[in-house]
Amino acid sequence: PYKAHQGAIAIAPPFEYAGLHEVLARRRTDRRLLAVVLDHVTDPHNLGAIIRTAECVGADFVVIPDRRAAGVNATVRKTAAGAAEHLPIVRVSNIAQTLREFKKAAIWVAGADAADDAAEFTKADLGSDLALVIGAEGEGLAQLVRRECDFLVKIPLFGRVASLNASVAAAV
Repeated sequence: PYKAHQGAIAIAPPFEYAGLHEVLARRRTDRRLLAVVLDHVTDPHNLGAIIRTAECVGADFVVIPDRRAAGVNATVRKTAAGAAEHLPIVRVSNIAQTLREFKKAAIWVAGADAADDAAEFTKADLGSDLALVIGAEGEGLAQLVRRECDFLVKIPLFGRVASLNASVAAAV
């Protein structure tokens, strides 16, 4: 009946999400910006793993939608292994509108998509300020979100399994 607790317990206030304009205002000029945008990722373990990876590689913030997606809860915080306390996480009502705001701010938007018209990520120009959009497992990017991307990138797969889960794709 008891879940594994690893010998520790913590009491924390509800998670405080950052504001989009707040994180954009803190934009650094000495290096390129990297934002990770999640399009309806519902598994809290995937969300936590993506937050952890994003923080470890130096992403500036993560964006999640406020509906039909995992929010930051105890499972996400545990899976993120502390990264959720260091990396701003922005919750927005509309991912497509947020991508339009990025483009107005001269941030390129790359959507991860396995489609034939997507470029292999190793051949794409990822050297500018960038928002990388990762779609939900199974469904991928929503059509409206896909249309807002400046370009699409894919991970070349050579095995028999047709896809990676969202957290592994984001890490690659």
